[in-house]
Amino acid sequence: QVQVLESGGGLVQPGGSATLSCAASGKIFSIVALAWYRQAPGKQRELVARILNTLVANYGDFVKGRFTISRDNANNSALLEMNNLKPEDTATYFCNVERLRETRWSSPRDYWGKGTLVTVSS
Repeated sequence: QVQVLESGGGLVQPGGSATLSCAASGKIFSIVALAWYRQAPGKQRELVARILNTLVANYGDFVKGRFTISRDNANNSALLEMNNLKPEDTATYFCNVERLRETRWSSPRDYWGKGTLVTVSS
């Protein structure tokens, strides 16, 4: 059974940094993309960053060069390094494992982590 484990949330001061980690475990043959989404109270979930197995990445418009996503294909994991955090970055951050195949012939499925809260406040 595939599990998605996130870590790294917490309280950060404005202008500070934080790094979120996401790791998929279990029976995994391939993963197309790993992504981070976030959802603030009363708002829709939005894409923060996404990285393909080719290591090509894209970011939400609000990131503006402050965040960097990286991926370790061998360990089915991804990091999201966040710098110059602002109070409006406060949200629960969710890892999305996109189009995971357990075997070469299995149908791809998406998986979500349970989320990790990032609070940016002084």
